[in-house]
Amino acid sequence: MRIVVTGRLPRQFGIAPADFKSAVRFFAVQSRNRRTNREGRSLLRPNVWHEVVVHLVRDAESEAMHRAIMGIAGATDVITQAYDAIPPEEPGLFGELFVNIDQAQRAAPKRRGWSPAKELLLYTAHGMDHLSGADDHSPADYARMRRRELSWLRKLP
Repeated sequence: MRIVVTGRLPRQFGIAPADFKSAVRFFAVQSRNRRTNREGRSLLRPNVWHEVVVHLVRDAESEAMHRAIMGIAGATDVITQAYDAIPPEEPGLFGELFVNIDQAQRAAPKRRGWSPAKELLLYTAHGMDHLSGADDHSPADYARMRRRELSWLRKLP
C-alpha cells in the first residue's frame, strides 16, 4: 500500500513528517484489517488497498472540500473519500483524507492532556476508520468508532 502525505505539518505540532506518515500507515493497516460490521457483513469491497493520500489542509480548503464533496458549508475535522479501482487496475481501494490542521490546533486545548499532534492523529484515525466502511450516523456507531480509534492511538508504535 502506498501512503502519500501532502501539505505541511506545523512545526509547533512537534511530530516529524516521517513519524506522521508511519502513523498513517499504521491506521491504514488497522482499518483495513477490520473485516465486518456489527451485523457481520463485510465492510471492505476488496481487502487490497492501493494508495491512501492524506492532505493536510487549513480551514479554507477544508470548507471548500466539505462543500464540494458533501454539500455542507463550513470547515470540518476530516473528510474521507474512497475510490474503487478502475479497470484494468487490479481491484482494490484508493482513499483520500482531507485532515484539518487548524481544527486540530483549536480543539486540542479543549481536551485534557492532548496536543495538536494527538488531535491530528485522532482525525486521521477517524478518517481511516471511515475508509474501511465504518460510519458514525448514530450515537452508538460514533461511540464504537471513537473506542476503536482511541485504541489505535494507544497502540501506535
